[in-house]
Amino acid sequence: VQLQASGGGLVQAGGSLRLSCAAAGRIFSTYTMAWFRQAPGKERKFVAAISGSAGSTDYADSAKGRFTISRDNAKNTFYLQMNILKPEDTAVYYCAVDTSIILQRSAGAYEYWGQGTLVTVSS
Repeated sequence: VQLQASGGGLVQAGGSLRLSCAAAGRIFSTYTMAWFRQAPGKERKFVAAISGSAGSTDYADSAKGRFTISRDNAKNTFYLQMNILKPEDTAVYYCAVDTSIILQRSAGAYEYWGQGTLVTVSS
């Protein structure tokens, strides 16, 4: 399984971005997909996750109400719509896939990772 993240860039505070993660290889609709982020000098943190066909979601408190995770199983792609961006959202965003059906927040649970896409929010 290979993941390709895209959609990062420079945006002003209050703006929006949509990140995409395209998966290649054997991806089942039951797999859990997630986004993490890592700010400079800090550890990688959970942002959001979405389960398989049931579509259950989980969000970090920092993302609730502003970010939306979604998936298109037919395209093997999942997304992170980010609205009302803040400077503290600046980070490299990574997409990840877990072959289990359980929503998890631990990075160690995810077997496959994309290369990351940089999001910079200016004040």
